[in-house]
Amino acid sequence: MVSIQQLDPAPAHISAPVPSSINPHRAIDLVMGRTTSPAVGDLPLLRGPRKGDTRTAVIVFGQGQDKIMAVFAEVLGKSYRLKKGFRDVSSDDQDFVVGIPASQAKADIAGRDRTSLVAIHVHCTNLGMPPDAFLSAQCDYEFLYTEAPFFRRDLSRFISHTLGQMNHHEILMAKPRTYFISTTFPDVHAALPNIDILTVGADAVEIRVDLLKEPLGDGTYAPVPSLSYVGEQVMLLRQRTELPIIFTTRCTAENGRFPMDNPDLYYEYLYRAIQWGVEYIDVEIWLPERIRRKLYEQRGSSRIMSAFHDFSGTFKWPSAKAEETFRESARFADIIKMIAIINDHNENYELEYFRSKIKAEYPDAPPLSAVNMGETGQFSRTLNKVFTPITHPLLPIIAAPGQLSAAEINQALSLLGQLPRKNIYGINTPSSRISTPQAPFYGKCFNELGLPHHFSVVERPLKGFASVEAWCNQKNFGGAYLYPAVPFQHLISNSAFFASINNGTGPILSDSVKLIGMVDTIVVQSKASLSASSAPSSAPSSPGRQQKSDLSGSIASSQSGLPPTTVMVFENAAWKGILSTLTRDFAPSAYFGRAAVVLASNPDDAASSLLALKALMVSKIYTVGFKASPAVARDFNLEPFNSLESMQKARTNGADTTNHDASPFVVVSALAPEKSNLVGMLVRVFGSRSSSATSRKVFLDLADGSYPRKGDPRLIAEQCGFAAYGAEDVMAFTTVETLRLLVGQNVPYSFVRLASGRPMF
Repeated sequence: MVSIQQLDPAPAHISAPVPSSINPHRAIDLVMGRTTSPAVGDLPLLRGPRKGDTRTAVIVFGQGQDKIMAVFAEVLGKSYRLKKGFRDVSSDDQDFVVGIPASQAKADIAGRDRTSLVAIHVHCTNLGMPPDAFLSAQCDYEFLYTEAPFFRRDLSRFISHTLGQMNHHEILMAKPRTYFISTTFPDVHAALPNIDILTVGADAVEIRVDLLKEPLGDGTYAPVPSLSYVGEQVMLLRQRTELPIIFTTRCTAENGRFPMDNPDLYYEYLYRAIQWGVEYIDVEIWLPERIRRKLYEQRGSSRIMSAFHDFSGTFKWPSAKAEETFRESARFADIIKMIAIINDHNENYELEYFRSKIKAEYPDAPPLSAVNMGETGQFSRTLNKVFTPITHPLLPIIAAPGQLSAAEINQALSLLGQLPRKNIYGINTPSSRISTPQAPFYGKCFNELGLPHHFSVVERPLKGFASVEAWCNQKNFGGAYLYPAVPFQHLISNSAFFASINNGTGPILSDSVKLIGMVDTIVVQSKASLSASSAPSSAPSSPGRQQKSDLSGSIASSQSGLPPTTVMVFENAAWKGILSTLTRDFAPSAYFGRAAVVLASNPDDAASSLLALKALMVSKIYTVGFKASPAVARDFNLEPFNSLESMQKARTNGADTTNHDASPFVVVSALAPEKSNLVGMLVRVFGSRSSSATSRKVFLDLADGSYPRKGDPRLIAEQCGFAAYGAEDVMAFTTVETLRLLVGQNVPYSFVRLASGRPMF
């Protein structure tokens, strides 16, 4: 249920000093990850974009596919060169993307220097399948693509993952709970129309390769789908979901359809999945050690999920065999999955004892995902916290007996008292409520996920921060987002409540808040779980206009005050939505060492953009319209534009003279819609001065597009060689991040767009 209510100003409190334990000036090293004990939202900041694989990328392309070179270079933020063979690639090509025609690459690809070169075979499926088998096997990676409409976005994701510039595994393993859903369709095409809804609540999506049915010309199906068919299926799935993919070839003995008489067949398919850039590779533990070891050593940026299934009904969790299986799995795994059939409900408790024993005796082992199958084992699915397999009513079959949907698990947790009903709020100002239509989505999302929480939109006076505590100081307070964001010092200095919580030390501040001083999300956690759980950094969603409803029942029952067993965390999350938007069509390396321009009327409006750009390791940020605080100025390489001369200097000099265009690469505007003329003028100033495809830049307009304006800066930007993005892109990504932070659940970006009435593409 979503409702809206006016929040009247509370009586003014005596101004409380900022607790001495809170240091807003503390800086962190985003690249090296230097920090103290992480709070709820720190991990994505510290484990965000990285330089990854620094070897020279060599693209092997077939006849008629040479146009891909320009796009590859643009996504990576480099220029490109064409060579006649690997022998011609030298250290002078380090800062370029190198292209070699397939016909010429075959001559010497086997003898290439693998320590300095990473070979990527590209093939457009529109030109026919399969790709060249020799090059597929010889290259480090293979990118299969269609020319439209998903090509560039898919390429950005592929290259960011394979070159190690983005790694979602660490972020997922920091979540309190993770789930994955299996697509049990014989053809991925059948799943695509509903993929947005199917994946609500899932953190990854599994493609069951053994369940795929490749049609043959005579009306029958291949006993094992060909690599060509499987590769195209993986491509289609990746194009339509931003979730990590789990690649599974389940054998006949483990409720699958892959034959077991040829273990090398598994290696061929699983290694090809690594080459295709699949994030998780399911490797069954019965496979020979030589295969499991080889896959683990060759996994690159992919992660190995060691899988054990027992359908005999004789497996016992307290047995020596169970612990031996765990130890053997841990040798070549990033995640250990153990699943068994049980006969008695009490065996669920035996599993929990096994889980706690493993955690105590093997603290450095990979995370354990362990559940019991069948109806008798469903209870274990509510207790497992690492990659619990889930199903969905829209799937044709259940991947394993006893699987539950995310909604069913959440409902069970609620009935067991593990997921109590909470009041969650969107706290905004009257002016922002009209322009931000995302709030109804929360009600839809809670219903889809089976969450018991109540979501309400409340309004605070524009300059009234003390009244916020009326909503936060409740027994059933479950968190809130604030739109617009608020300086944390204003919240604390105007509220004795905020200054007194956590035994008088004040709220815990995430590193992002410490760095830029702005709060847009308030998270509540139990003290017991704070050290063991960290949710990904998130960004605020945006409330919309709703009909008023009576909140007296839900609020009156929770007015006894915030329990002392809980802690409150102040988080800045909008930066993550901006980061996701900026890296949707560009790899992080496109920003490394480049210059940026940020326009804003005040430093608060610019804060999240500055943090996102710092995470992307831009070398310098030019500021227009605001003066950053001394603390922020010290931690960011900022230079204000104070004259036309300084602007012209930046336009011609830039940050990195080794790039094809050294002027600012990205322009971010946080100015109001009525200043669109000024934004358009600056966009023209910093637009590309050549027609080369690799001169494309990035423009992000954070102004609300629903307000009338004179001229459209995004249209101007596109005419000047920019890839342009708007507030609606950021809003959708930030809604995803907010939900992850507030309720620990993942909702895909595509579902947010769908539920908001906007198409994804």
